[in-house]
Amino acid sequence: MKYILTFIFIIQTFTIFAQENIKNDFVKVADNMKFPEGPAWDGKNTVYVSNCYGTWITRIKPDKCDSFVVAPTNPIPFEKTNGLAFNKDNYLYACDYGKGAILKFNKDGNCELVTDGYLGKKFNRPNDLAFDKNGNLYFTDPKSYDKNIPDGVVYKINKKNKKVSVAYSGLCFPNGIAFSKDGKKLFVCESAKERVLQFKIKKDGTLTKPVEFIHLPGGDPDGIAFDVEGNLYIAHFGGQAIIVVKPDGSIKEKITTPGKKPSNVEFAGKDLKTLYITEDETNAVYRKEVGVAGLKLFSLP
Repeated sequence: MKYILTFIFIIQTFTIFAQENIKNDFVKVADNMKFPEGPAWDGKNTVYVSNCYGTWITRIKPDKCDSFVVAPTNPIPFEKTNGLAFNKDNYLYACDYGKGAILKFNKDGNCELVTDGYLGKKFNRPNDLAFDKNGNLYFTDPKSYDKNIPDGVVYKINKKNKKVSVAYSGLCFPNGIAFSKDGKKLFVCESAKERVLQFKIKKDGTLTKPVEFIHLPGGDPDGIAFDVEGNLYIAHFGGQAIIVVKPDGSIKEKITTPGKKPSNVEFAGKDLKTLYITEDETNAVYRKEVGVAGLKLFSLP
């Protein structure tokens, strides 16, 4: 199924704050957003950010910030995007939790439905996604936000035959997702239990029983990203921090964020030493220069 989008540039009150340092050398690069989430770097010079409560995706470039919306169509191609990720096919893949679907956008603005369900049943609210080293797509699909209701699932979409399968089920609101440097482990935030889980990947693409990588009380582990040294950057939603965790599961650093609700993180720039964060108390996006480069994603064009 394919939808044709017409992207319309509209004047928004988004602002570039090139010189406004906030906290811990954070620089605000966009504001007046609607619950920003799912930052994705295109491998060149632009970071794309979802607005979970709005029907547009924000583009952030070094010299400007703009947005695009969908022209009135029936049906509306997308509703409420969350996690975003570029792939080597140059499409921007998106979790659409409003439609309960995975979509992809090409550079010309065409939107294509990748999948909207499993075994005839629609997904609940796809949250975040990541490609493995073979090009298969894994994504989290939470339902109830309750530590006693394990109805969340991690799905896999096979690159070759496009078949959807269950990689692991029985999670309490699975959220952020990221692969280790060697691609042999998958890390998933189980937000309702305030922890990050570590899975090993079986030959068939399913996941082993997880072990707890780290427990972070006082907030929800949300979006995550690795650096080249194997440290995991965790957006601690409600905890007002980006928690940097060493490969052994100990905390290396706690970076205080401008607001209490950082939702996601992304490394960008030619040297991958610019960390972008989305923050939902201030409804803004910030960046910060870091000393260790981010891990280049398997899917990056």
